[in-house]
Amino acid sequence: MGHETLEPSDRAPTGIDGLDNILGGGLTRSRVYLVEGSPGTGKTTLSLQFLLEGLRRGEAGLYITLSETKVELQAVAAAHGWSLEGLSLYELVNEIGLDPDSEQSILHPSEVELGETTREVMKQVNELRPARVIFDSLSEMRLLAQNPLRYRRQILALKQFFASLDCTVLMLDDRTSDPNDLQLHSIAHGVISLEQNPRDFGAERRRIRVVKMRGLKFRSGYHDFILDRGGLTVFPRLIAAEHHHAFSEELNSTGNDGLDALLGGGLAPGTNTLLVGPSGVGKTTTAVSCMIAALRRGENATYFLFDEGLATLLKRCRQLGMDLRPYIESGALKIQQIDPAELSPGEFTSRARVAVEQARCSFLCIDSLNAYLQAMPGEQFLLLQMHELLSYLNQSGITTLLILGQHGTVGDMRSDVDLSYLSDTLLMFRYFEAQGEVRTAISAVKSRTNQNERTIREFKLGTTGLQVGEALRDFEGVLTGIPKYDGQIALLDSTPHPAES
Repeated sequence: MGHETLEPSDRAPTGIDGLDNILGGGLTRSRVYLVEGSPGTGKTTLSLQFLLEGLRRGEAGLYITLSETKVELQAVAAAHGWSLEGLSLYELVNEIGLDPDSEQSILHPSEVELGETTREVMKQVNELRPARVIFDSLSEMRLLAQNPLRYRRQILALKQFFASLDCTVLMLDDRTSDPNDLQLHSIAHGVISLEQNPRDFGAERRRIRVVKMRGLKFRSGYHDFILDRGGLTVFPRLIAAEHHHAFSEELNSTGNDGLDALLGGGLAPGTNTLLVGPSGVGKTTTAVSCMIAALRRGENATYFLFDEGLATLLKRCRQLGMDLRPYIESGALKIQQIDPAELSPGEFTSRARVAVEQARCSFLCIDSLNAYLQAMPGEQFLLLQMHELLSYLNQSGITTLLILGQHGTVGDMRSDVDLSYLSDTLLMFRYFEAQGEVRTAISAVKSRTNQNERTIREFKLGTTGLQVGEALRDFEGVLTGIPKYDGQIALLDSTPHPAES
């Protein structure tokens, strides 16, 4: 189907930036739209944002309600810090249904009540001549009609009436009818669907989808959103193919000569590196060491912290000679503490985009993917979301570090999910035994951009930071998961050091 090319003046912005992005600028004016969702999904809030945006643009707004009172609407607005002054609120139920002076009663035939309702709506619109109208809700209209044919005729009559007056109308429906009844979908110019899915633990996940929009190209699929004080915040689904930026491909040092040698010269912009290993082996500290090298070069960095407290991370890094506070105070480094139980995947992706596009960061770290996995409804979604996010970061020239913890300490260790195929570079961390001590080793298993070393090097953490030793060539049992070293190359000094990560 061909798509209309609309001028900005032909669009009615909704007042919700993310939704306008999905719609390509807003709704086509002078059309009737259906906003559907079960009670509590945010239909009323979305509608008020739509009317208030019109008010800011000098467009009169009318809220016709059959299901909520004016007091309830004002309470919703007050909860978001809004004033409805300047908007017209018409409480239809009081006028024709519950008013003791009204001639209507429950004894009158349903078609009389429905016809009276429709006439009252038309009367109010004719008097006020609003540019934007909310009709809340169609459930009451459906009950009054009691007949699908009569109901459809009344909705069509309203649609033609609104169109004749150049009104942009949102009709709300709470999905109390048969879910397979798509009459409203066929009548409406566009359909926006809101969903609220509870989880066994943590905040429910809210999603929005544009089911149809005649004549307009829109971003299809589900998009996460949150409903908080201030209204709906929608996070458009990321499409990596829409984001391409030119950047230098020159390798950057990790700040450690041994690690640079292992990686074939350093980390390449526009690539992601996966750090894999058991708990406590040093993945986080290695990532922080690489990040400090980027900060010293004058880059901006963002660190998404899932696993541990911010105070713990700062203290441990300071003990290892890597004080992060000066970079935080200067604004070059932003550390975001993430609670996966409260965060949707779309919101996390949005935060990453803000870090790249607004904070201008060129170095980004996610610590760790294990916790991020818990924010997802299923593993297949994690892989798709992460693939799109990593493609976006790579095409934006970002140096990305991903930390993935493995279960167990020795032997056959496994991860919650295998993301090795998505990574450009894979750094593997292992414990090994030598001279009666448990030590740690690091190796670069793959690199898509550099000619990396295929050796195993010892590394340790001390008060001077990260130390990477010479290549240790006499290992046994590396592939079995229980490596043992019997070689002649001298090992790093075993001076005690602060707690490792």
